[in-house]
Amino acid sequence: MPTVTVNDQPRTLPDPATVADLLRALGKDPGKLAVEVNREVVPRADHPARRLADGDAVEIVTLVGGGSGPPADKPLKVGPFTFSSRLFTGTGKYATHDLMQRCMVASGCEVTTVAVRRERLIDATGKSLLDSLDLSKLTILPNTAGCFSAEDAVRHARLARELLGNLGNPGAGWVKLECLGDKKTLLPDPIDTLRATEVLVKEGFQVLVYTTDDPMLARRLKAAGAASVMPAGSPIGSGQGIQNPTNIRIILEYLKDGDPDYPVIVDAGVGTASDVAVAMELGCDGVLLNTAIASAQDPERMAWAMRYACEAGRLAFLAGRIPRKLYANASSPMDGLIR
Repeated sequence: MPTVTVNDQPRTLPDPATVADLLRALGKDPGKLAVEVNREVVPRADHPARRLADGDAVEIVTLVGGGSGPPADKPLKVGPFTFSSRLFTGTGKYATHDLMQRCMVASGCEVTTVAVRRERLIDATGKSLLDSLDLSKLTILPNTAGCFSAEDAVRHARLARELLGNLGNPGAGWVKLECLGDKKTLLPDPIDTLRATEVLVKEGFQVLVYTTDDPMLARRLKAAGAASVMPAGSPIGSGQGIQNPTNIRIILEYLKDGDPDYPVIVDAGVGTASDVAVAMELGCDGVLLNTAIASAQDPERMAWAMRYACEAGRLAFLAGRIPRKLYANASSPMDGLIR
């Protein structure tokens, strides 16, 4: 049985075997391919007659889109979960479930947050929110939104795990933890947030923790076992953007020291696409947002903008920006000027 190389991969064939036999075994359409054997093109009409011998080098080529995209990026890993998209979205504040669904497609998100609420499971038409989420493409991240104590947040997390487990969604294993301090600011209560994190980690949850931009608290939350720390860019729904980039830089430095893949995801306060780009350029691993899309004048168009901003900000971070300088630095050489 002859062994040939097919696009540099060894393959053993029955004897005799022809080019036509090889293409048939590979399930390839000869009308969409060109074949070369030992650097000589084999016309399609000759495929049935061209025998392959031991040691032959076969090249099978087709046409692909011209040009090339950016270098491949590593996927985002949060606990046992892996995602291509670094943009997480929420499900609240949309005028209709249909609009929400279109915006999720436009955003390219693979994760969406859902709060556990009796009154929010059914809309005015009697349609379930879950009916509008494609669970084959989306991982649901249950959210303890509206909880103001560690005990309440833990209770909601347990209920969410039960619900999503019944649906067979992989999101049953994780939770976005919110323990709020008051209804006016919706800022997290640091003590109850840490307490709830410790309890849920012990119960086997992958805990993604909404927190302030306090680097010390962020460090404590990671030490408690949080799968991701999610500092707020600014208060929830405020649209103020990234108000304290210095603290977020410190959080990134602290949490990624010796653990560069630990995911830090900005959560809350985003107002427009440039806010997402700023967060990603700082080195954050992702952004979670909801109001900025759902309450935009054109939510679907804004969803596209957020998608591109997330990708552009990530590329800019990986590329490395030029240093800031006080004075000009000419692009064209100053020597050789015509006097």
